[in-house]
Amino acid sequence: MTVPLRIGMLGAGTVGGAMIALLNDRDDIPAQVSRALVRNLNKPRAIVHADALLTDNPEEILPNSDILVEVMGGTTLAADLMLSALADGKKVVTANKAALAERWDEFVPYMQQGCLYYEAAVMAGTPVIGPLTNALRGSKPLELHAILNGTCNYILGQLEQGESYQSALKEAQRLGFAEADPTLDVEGFDAAHKLTILARLAFDPGIRWDDVKANTHGISHLTPAIIREAMEDGGRVRLVGSVYPRDGKWQVTVRPVYLDATHPLAGAETNRNGFFFNGDAVGEVYIAGAGAGAEPTASAVIADVISAIRGVPGPAPIANAFVPPADYIPEDLGEIKKHVPQS
Repeated sequence: MTVPLRIGMLGAGTVGGAMIALLNDRDDIPAQVSRALVRNLNKPRAIVHADALLTDNPEEILPNSDILVEVMGGTTLAADLMLSALADGKKVVTANKAALAERWDEFVPYMQQGCLYYEAAVMAGTPVIGPLTNALRGSKPLELHAILNGTCNYILGQLEQGESYQSALKEAQRLGFAEADPTLDVEGFDAAHKLTILARLAFDPGIRWDDVKANTHGISHLTPAIIREAMEDGGRVRLVGSVYPRDGKWQVTVRPVYLDATHPLAGAETNRNGFFFNGDAVGEVYIAGAGAGAEPTASAVIADVISAIRGVPGPAPIANAFVPPADYIPEDLGEIKKHVPQS
């Protein structure tokens, strides 16, 4: 009999618990969770054999794993442990967009070796990193636009129904769509983390997080009146992350925009994300699906685990930046400049 590979996990919360459950239901994957690091051992969790799997000691994870799966989040402990595992020659699967966006340079050598897998870091179980680093590499990029945060989608949907921003946010928190501190979502930083990863993979590997962050504006200043104005014109307001050429450079920005009703991204609802890419040879490509949630995210993690076991290399960044096309006019999405604080 083949001895199952040991999976060490960082995090066993909503996504981690779903990943363990999905893995336990699959007899075609020769791997099993050996240990899982959690912050609070006393927190109730619907995990089979939790007492044997869970630990709050980080030092127990790497020695008891062949593959590391990180669904804990954060840019400190989780990132440090991932880098340690990679340095030890282990393959790592992660859903951590913040760590990749903010500590990219430390991970690049392992991406180039194909040891890091991170489909779940952007749009959860809806594949965009795979297409962007494979099929779409056959075209020079012209522009990219994406809806990358379900929390903002939900709040904007409530504003469409006449709810105030504060009322919509409170309901999103009650339903579990938004955290107690919603800053990362509503101010656009969650979307900016994801967009930074996409931009580096397809446009320019040297794009700086600080520059993207400076060009990020959220939705907290929007009102039902602004939303109604867009709807009266037949469109919708959505938080969109974009990469497009401007003044000889790639502009990377997250902001609320007016979308015409015919635009593919206009139909993105509460928990759905959308990805719109235009390449010189392939033309326009649109991908949509669940961009958040325990099982969709866990599905992408499981897929990456399968790739790691099979020896399929993880996605690699482009070696050099593409030159922004001087004669290309990008799509005008109707940025709501007058309602967004200027940096």
